[in-house]
Amino acid sequence: MTQFLHPRYWLLWTGILFLWLISLLPLRLTAFLGRGLGVILHRFAGRRAHVVRTNLELCFPDLNSSQIDELMREHFKALGQAALTIGINLFASQHRLQRLVKMRDRHYFDREIHAGKPVILLAPHFVAMEIAGLVLAPERHMLSMYQTIRNPLIDYLVRRGRSRFGGIMIERKADMRQVVKMVRAGSPFYYLPDQDPGSGDKVFAPFFGVQTAVTPGLSRFARLSKAVVIPCFTKMLPHGAGYEVIFMPALESFPTDDPVRDATQMNEVVEQGIREMPAQYFWVHRRFKSRPPGEERLY
Repeated sequence: MTQFLHPRYWLLWTGILFLWLISLLPLRLTAFLGRGLGVILHRFAGRRAHVVRTNLELCFPDLNSSQIDELMREHFKALGQAALTIGINLFASQHRLQRLVKMRDRHYFDREIHAGKPVILLAPHFVAMEIAGLVLAPERHMLSMYQTIRNPLIDYLVRRGRSRFGGIMIERKADMRQVVKMVRAGSPFYYLPDQDPGSGDKVFAPFFGVQTAVTPGLSRFARLSKAVVIPCFTKMLPHGAGYEVIFMPALESFPTDDPVRDATQMNEVVEQGIREMPAQYFWVHRRFKSRPPGEERLY
């Protein structure tokens, strides 16, 4: 920890102090300020605004230009709100998180846990995606995958924040055999599989009707650990009223021997969550960056 007292980290510590102070404010006020920040982000988003618009036009072809514009504005407001509440993810007490978070249809999760089954939580990239893992971690050691951040201070704070209630952070390049053993032993795996894997192992499956690159990791982990897969979405409630963690029934007949079929089933479930809260999906990500052979780039 002493290495982070070096002067090169002082400006970063100022930003961290700001996030901590913001985290002490009532959530309704933080949400209001964050949505205002989102208006500014939208105005200066530049190339990222093009990515968001492209994603929305591909996924919602029935919306006209004005409706796409409105959804874009709401998305950037959600991004701004999520940015200002990072301090809650990093510093909020367990008691405060429990007060802020509601659970919907949690029995889908509890039923499998009480039956002694290994569980993987399918957690798509919504802007408040870390909240569910934090709230559930104290009940049993929750596994969560992360990618090492280049800045060592930020990497330290993120790992500390996400593991402070008993969560176990697994680096993406770690030996996955150990993860499988832990899932089989009863540690749920909070898994986020719905981003473009780039040059990594992938298959193509429809996502809102668009052929989309998907890592086959979810079906692979489920097969090796003999786990059931339960979708788990985190929703920011309106006007800073808190968060809602939404559980869905375990995926049926999953996994199969067909990785494309498995990826298609996963994408269909993610689509259901997006339709409930379309502005809160992580549209700034180039979800359709990788294209099937012969197809042109979309961005």
